Amino acid sequence: MRPFPDYSPKRPTIKDAELVHGISTTIKLRRFEPLHRILKHYESKFRSDHLIWVLMNIKSDYKLVLDLFDWACLRRDPTLEASCIVVHIAAASNDLKTAHGLIRDFWAKPKLDVSLSCTHFSDRLIYTYKDWGSEPHVFDVFFQVLVELGMLNEARKLFDKLLSYELVISVDSCNLFLSRLASISDGIEMAIKFFNEYLEVGVHWNTSSYNIIIHSLCRLEKIKEAHQLLLLMELKGCLPDVVSYSTLISRYCHVGELQHVLKLIVEMNSKGLKPNSYTYNSIILLLCKTGKLSEAEMILREMLVLGVLPDNVVYTTLIDGFCKSRNVPAAWRLFDEMRVRKVIPDFITYTAIIHGFCQTGKMMDADKLFHKMVSEGLEPDEVTYTSLIDGYCKAGQMKEAFSLHNQMVSMGLRPNVVTYTALADGLCKRGEVDIANELLHEVCRKGLQLNVCTYNTIVNGLCKMGDIGQAEELMKQMEVAGPHPDTITYTTLMDAYCKTGQMAKAHKVLREMLDKGLQPTVVTFNVLMNGFCMSGMLEDGEKLLKWMLDKGIAPNATTYNSLMKQYCIRNNMRATTEMLKGMSASGVMPDNNTYNILIKGHCKQRNMKEAWFLHKEMAGKGFILTASSYIALINGFLKRKKFVEARELFEEMRRQGLVANREIYNIFADMNYEEGNMDSTLELCDEVIENCLGGKSKYEDT
Repeated sequence: MRPFPDYSPKRPTIKDAELVHGISTTIKLRRFEPLHRILKHYESKFRSDHLIWVLMNIKSDYKLVLDLFDWACLRRDPTLEASCIVVHIAAASNDLKTAHGLIRDFWAKPKLDVSLSCTHFSDRLIYTYKDWGSEPHVFDVFFQVLVELGMLNEARKLFDKLLSYELVISVDSCNLFLSRLASISDGIEMAIKFFNEYLEVGVHWNTSSYNIIIHSLCRLEKIKEAHQLLLLMELKGCLPDVVSYSTLISRYCHVGELQHVLKLIVEMNSKGLKPNSYTYNSIILLLCKTGKLSEAEMILREMLVLGVLPDNVVYTTLIDGFCKSRNVPAAWRLFDEMRVRKVIPDFITYTAIIHGFCQTGKMMDADKLFHKMVSEGLEPDEVTYTSLIDGYCKAGQMKEAFSLHNQMVSMGLRPNVVTYTALADGLCKRGEVDIANELLHEVCRKGLQLNVCTYNTIVNGLCKMGDIGQAEELMKQMEVAGPHPDTITYTTLMDAYCKTGQMAKAHKVLREMLDKGLQPTVVTFNVLMNGFCMSGMLEDGEKLLKWMLDKGIAPNATTYNSLMKQYCIRNNMRATTEMLKGMSASGVMPDNNTYNILIKGHCKQRNMKEAWFLHKEMAGKGFILTASSYIALINGFLKRKKFVEARELFEEMRRQGLVANREIYNIFADMNYEEGNMDSTLELCDEVIENCLGGKSKYEDT
């Protein structure tokens, strides 16, 4: 052990001693007079050395020490030794806040040689320690200041220097050091290294320390090591807390390890730890990513039962999940619940629902919500505008799309490649491929780099126009000049061939794609599946599904829907039911389209009980019937003379803003007339005239 040095200050001369005695006596005898008044006589003779000698006489009076130091600092900068002495006195008086401020003030000086000054400061602080306080927390404070100022190398040197005096910095100060080190990109590995080294020299790490390192390991994607550390900390006498578990759960959620998440939740509960909002949000995010939205909402309900209030992030995660699965009614219900629970949505929440409305073609609702967002003082960003532009483009409302583009630019926002891809896609859908090409050439001249998605839009537009040869020519140009065609490019071309019944050519494109080393996605196989089914090649479709399952390629709802639709068309509901069972056994959840296919199939076979049950089940999951499904159900119940159920469905259909066909309107208009409900009869007559007469019917089989 190295002892702290003895303090041996410079001795005053007789003349200096008299001056020091005079100052000391004067300030001790003062009552309320300010120092600048009672010490005016001594100002011209006062030097830095005098400050230290006076401090020796008054160090037991802490307030007087601070007053004298302030008075002296106004006249000239104190010496480093004097500053360290006052820091020691503050620490000994348990005024660590003042000690902290005094040290920070020293480092605020301009043109300071950091490394040299740190050495001098630590040397002076050690030199004055023994006689001016001997309070070890003073070094903690100095260490903390160095960390706060980002002087991590100097902090580490101070730590090592103090070890030679057998003095160890407190665990809280070390945690601050670890946390700051782990927050910089190249410091995470160093934080882990110091954690292990400091343990060996006497730092007794606590739960917060372990949490910092668990988080650091997770950031390095070393999740197994992080989990091992969670187990180790208990052996070291540190109990994991909610933060420990939440950090690990979040990382397991990020990599999709649901089983590990569930085990950790059980472990938390067994220790009496309640998951917090952050924990729940990680789980909800994972469930949303994997399409398990019903389970994600169940977690939200569990939070409320346990008294854990969901925040904006939790609700927005769920809302975004439902919108991405095109279940906008469920998202809107949660958005309304936020208002009831006084959880304030931010622009990300609004953008998620606006995107949902746009994806489902509900542009009036999207526009209304956009204006509400702006009226709430929230500023839309590029994503918000691009979602709206994409929605209008998909709806064929190019005037509104370009108007929003201009508004976006006037707001100082820069349209990106996604924005222009959406505009090009909208033009292509209208058959204006040449104009789309001109637009893209214009933005290229402005320096915007187009990506493969943009080119895929043009390929898709050409295929939709039936110009498959031109689409193939563009793909050849992409091969030469870039960007190279990707899986989506080839899948688009395959889809065009499948829809025109050219299955042999579709197979040829698939082989070319595989030869290029591109990996087909489930969408690629769904295109083939749809082609087989549309061409009446149901056996080939069944073989494709079996091959996918054998190869471990997970089909989705769309894969099964293509087959089930064909079974329903062929009135084979037994095969449809078996396919539904196989779908569930594979862990694939039915989507909105699945329910609509099944309901129309059962209605066609007059299985109204089963169709009614499916309708209630899909409503419970937040899905909605299409107009054609409503009409199939209504007709089915009317044929069975189940007028109550038929009327309930008809009114529900109208509330959804869907349009029935002329025959349905006539039936219910006659029914209301016979019951004497003239207002309802006239209202239905108006709807018939608006929707079914005077030209093309507005009814669409969606």
